[in-house]
Amino acid sequence: MRAATPHHELPDWLIPVREALDTITGHDLTRFLPPPDADPRRSAVLMLFGECDSGPDLLLTERAHHMRSHPGQVSFPGGAMDPTDLDLLHTALREAEEEVGVDPAGVEVVGLLPELWIPPSNHAVTPVIGWWREECPVAVVDPDEVHAVLRVPVAELLDPAHRIRVRHPSGWLGPGFLIGDDKDLILWGFTAGLIARLFDYVGMTRPWEDSAAVHDLPPHMLAVPEGAAERIRRAEALLREERP
Repeated sequence: MRAATPHHELPDWLIPVREALDTITGHDLTRFLPPPDADPRRSAVLMLFGECDSGPDLLLTERAHHMRSHPGQVSFPGGAMDPTDLDLLHTALREAEEEVGVDPAGVEVVGLLPELWIPPSNHAVTPVIGWWREECPVAVVDPDEVHAVLRVPVAELLDPAHRIRVRHPSGWLGPGFLIGDDKDLILWGFTAGLIARLFDYVGMTRPWEDSAAVHDLPPHMLAVPEGAAERIRRAEALLREERP
């Protein structure tokens, strides 16, 4: 059981997410789980739900465009576990505070999702679900890591008009969302997949066309870390071996 015991009552719309933590598996969220010989770097992200004027929302960041790994991607606050971190929950809260100024005291931890794997960077990531019980101002704290801070309404993520498919130059196609004030920022990759599949699992997703528009990634998002191609090939080989 991965759900935490809340000290304060959660909003009704977040209850299905809390209940899902008892049954959801890594395979419900991604095709990629850490293989035994991967020796990944353990990391955590904070999937922080709050409420804005338009209703429930999610806190996201746009990574700095000059980073060597996943530049310009929209992601949850988070990062690699430090030796001084007590656990991965501590990692997620610490990173959110360091990156955008989230006060950990105002976050109600709902629970942890299963550990997932990002082959290109070889990170084993544990998503921490949080409820922003006592909100605080947030902004870019470290411009070397974060380009912008976003609070994206859940209703916009569920709106079929904002659902897209994203195409990588390798030929990979995956789920995506158009976000931002002008809906010109692409949310894709690990974060988009996690959001889409979690919403699918709890029954929040609204029907959308599989033939949704395909968007190519902008050049600044295409940098990959050293060794990424080989890890992706190994991950795809493992998936083929698992198929009957």
